[in-house]
Amino acid sequence: MTAQREATQLRDGSTELPGLEDLGVELGPTGRPVTEFPEPKTLRSHGPARIIALCNQKGGVGKTTTTISLGAALAAYGRRVLAIDFDPQGALSAGLGVPTHDVTTIYDLLLGSAKDVAAAIQTTGTPGLDVIPANIDLSAAEVHLVNEVAREQILARVLRQVAADYDVILIDCQPSLGLLTVNALTAAHGVLIPLECEYFALRGVALLVETIDKVRDRLNPAIELDGILATMYDPRTLHSREVLERVVEAFGDRVLETVINRTVKFPDASVAATPITEFAPDHHGADQYRQLARELVHRHAVA
Repeated sequence: MTAQREATQLRDGSTELPGLEDLGVELGPTGRPVTEFPEPKTLRSHGPARIIALCNQKGGVGKTTTTISLGAALAAYGRRVLAIDFDPQGALSAGLGVPTHDVTTIYDLLLGSAKDVAAAIQTTGTPGLDVIPANIDLSAAEVHLVNEVAREQILARVLRQVAADYDVILIDCQPSLGLLTVNALTAAHGVLIPLECEYFALRGVALLVETIDKVRDRLNPAIELDGILATMYDPRTLHSREVLERVVEAFGDRVLETVINRTVKFPDASVAATPITEFAPDHHGADQYRQLARELVHRHAVA
C-alpha cells in the first residue's frame, strides 16, 4: 500500500512534503530506511577469492575488530575466509588466538625467506576462518623492501598462490599509508574503510580516498571502494550523530547502511581471543557484523 503524502503549509506560503519518518518508515543511523538484508545463498563452489583491504591511517578505529568479526560472520555463512595480519602489532593474530613466534609469518613470505604460503596459514577456532600471522618483525619490512623491484606488488604475488582456495581474503592493514599499506591496496580488489564516529577520524578519510584513487591510476586499476563502515557509534551522543551525518553527506551511498555501535563486548571478545559472533552470539554487536556480512554480499562486494 502506498502511503499518501499530504503537503504541510508553511508560513511563507510554500508547501513541504512529509519526510519518511512522518510516513512511518523506520530510518537507520545513516538516515536511510532500515533494510533487512537476506542471508547469503550457499556457494556451490569456492574461490577465487575477492581480496579486501581494511584500511585507515588512523589507529583505534576498529580495523582489527572488523577483520575478525566480519571474517567469522562470513565463515558462518559458508564462505572460506583467510585473514592476513598486516600490522606489526600482531593484534589480529592475538585476537584469533594463534601463535606469532617460531612460526612462518607474513614477513617471511614478503622477504622470500619462506616460499610456501600454504605452510604459513594457521587455522583458528572458527571453522572456515584461517589466518597468516604477523609479529613485530613486520615493522622492518618497509626498510628491506624499499629497493626491491616492483616492491608495491610483493603481497599480490604472495596471495596469488592461495587465492583459489578461498572466497574472501581480508587484509588487516597497519595505521599508516606507507609501503605495506600500498602493497595491500595493490593486491586488493576492494577497500573497506572502518571509520570511528569521531571528528579526528573523519579528517583523514578524504586523504585515504585520494590514496586509493592514486593506487587505482598507477598500480591497480581494478580496485574499488567497497564501503565506509561507521564504527564505535554511540547514538546517545550528539557528536557521534553529527559525525555520521557529515560522513553520509560527503560520501553518500559509499557509506554502508550497517553501523557498528560502541560496546565493551568487543574488548571482552578480544581478551577471550574469540570473535564476538561466537563470544556473545546474541549481542547486538554480533548481529551488526552478521548484518555487515549480508550487506557486503548484497552489494556484490563478496560472493
